[in-house]
Amino acid sequence: MFENKYIQQRIAKAELLRQKDINPYCNRSSRNATIEKFLNVNSDLEKKEEKRDEKRVYTVAGRIKFFRLMGKASFIKIEDESGILQVYVARDNLEEGFYNEVFKKTFEVGDIVEVVGYPFITGKGELSLHVNSIKMLTKAISPLPEKYHGIQDKELRYRQRYLDLIMNSEVRKTFHIRSKVISLTRRFFEDKGFLEVETPMMHPIAGGANAKPFVTHHNALGVDRFLRIAPELYLKRLIVGGFEAVFEINRNFRNEGMDATHNPEFTSIEFYWAYKSYKDLIEITKEYFEYLFDHLNLPTILPYGELEVDFSKFSEIPLIESLTTIGGVPEDVAVDKEKAIQYLQKDGVDANGKMSLGQLQGEMFDQYVEEKLINPTFITQYPVEISPLARRSDEKSHLTDRFELFIAGREIANAFSELNDPIDQLDRFEGQMDAKNSGDDEAHEMDADFVNALSYGMAPCAGQGIGIDRLVMMLTNQHSIRDVLLFPAMKPVKQEIDLHEDED
Repeated sequence: MFENKYIQQRIAKAELLRQKDINPYCNRSSRNATIEKFLNVNSDLEKKEEKRDEKRVYTVAGRIKFFRLMGKASFIKIEDESGILQVYVARDNLEEGFYNEVFKKTFEVGDIVEVVGYPFITGKGELSLHVNSIKMLTKAISPLPEKYHGIQDKELRYRQRYLDLIMNSEVRKTFHIRSKVISLTRRFFEDKGFLEVETPMMHPIAGGANAKPFVTHHNALGVDRFLRIAPELYLKRLIVGGFEAVFEINRNFRNEGMDATHNPEFTSIEFYWAYKSYKDLIEITKEYFEYLFDHLNLPTILPYGELEVDFSKFSEIPLIESLTTIGGVPEDVAVDKEKAIQYLQKDGVDANGKMSLGQLQGEMFDQYVEEKLINPTFITQYPVEISPLARRSDEKSHLTDRFELFIAGREIANAFSELNDPIDQLDRFEGQMDAKNSGDDEAHEMDADFVNALSYGMAPCAGQGIGIDRLVMMLTNQHSIRDVLLFPAMKPVKQEIDLHEDED
């Protein structure tokens, strides 16, 4: 595995350290300051007459990212999670022989080191650390990519995320923001009185959303289980049980294709709120975004590629109305099945007579409207046929009290007033089963226990799911979901295929 000659040279340097009774892989560090703390505390030094303070002694640790070796002194730059620091290493400040016999021969870019010293300002005006001692913490035997070109291969960046994080501080920043979004999301809903809960990740029935499941096997029970598509049906069971506001920040799994906005496993928040409707969810969603932007210190207008998204301008429009006013679909086509089929087929969309008008309206929305929704837009009143778990509208029974939120042409959230009529829910599950038997492998399975739960009475309720991954993409101007997932799904490389074949 380590046949490369450059790696072999580094392994030899690690052995040289051992020969000098220096462990190249230390157990701990005595670090007492991060780089950020060192820089902040000593920022006043530049204004002082004396440009050094030998009484301030710090122990800092980090990875060597730059190395300029000179005769009797060297400059290195080390980096920790908080920042990067220039360090001055002089021969005469170290133990006798250490500079020439250890430092120059074994230390190099990529190694993780501990330095002890005091702050000073260099002749070029840079706050730096003047070393009194330097210690090897971890000898890196694989060399880092060349600094100025970094990792050009995106596939390599995703497969070896650790290397990507070492080389790209901006990547680390993206994941800091992701972590903050999740933390703030939890705090927002807790402050609103919601209870965080956990529901199963292995389900006896694949349900909660229209998607193909991953299948696993439970050996002890001798039955197949399905990795969670969505936690919806379990969370609504809790509303039946008497909880009035619950949420789960959850991992979901869908056995489908991968593209810029889809990964087989992804993170979302789902929350359910008794005695509320989808209209209440529109208002709390606006509050949620305002909360995030305030606590992340983000401007309300953010770039997204060539677009500018104004998060202060939320709008709302029914789906069928959007077909005509945004998508340019003629009014008569939007409400007529045969005309809709012809209209879609004209543009090469696979539409046929087996599809209901509601399904065709969904296809027209995907084709002509979705990508035009730049500022946050709530699309409301979805057809019943494409909303198997949503409550029917009291005014228009062929529509549901549902919305999806779109930003920059992408769906970010899905919500609706929940269906709590057990007879209607049973009928819709049966309709889904008919669709499944006709070849729709994404249709819902029959969940008899959920229907049974509804029969005991579920309070009027509204529920919503927000995709955390896509939300972070919007907030950080990333255009591939892989750039906001630390370890995205990847096609297997040859070594993984060979290993799998050997096991078989």
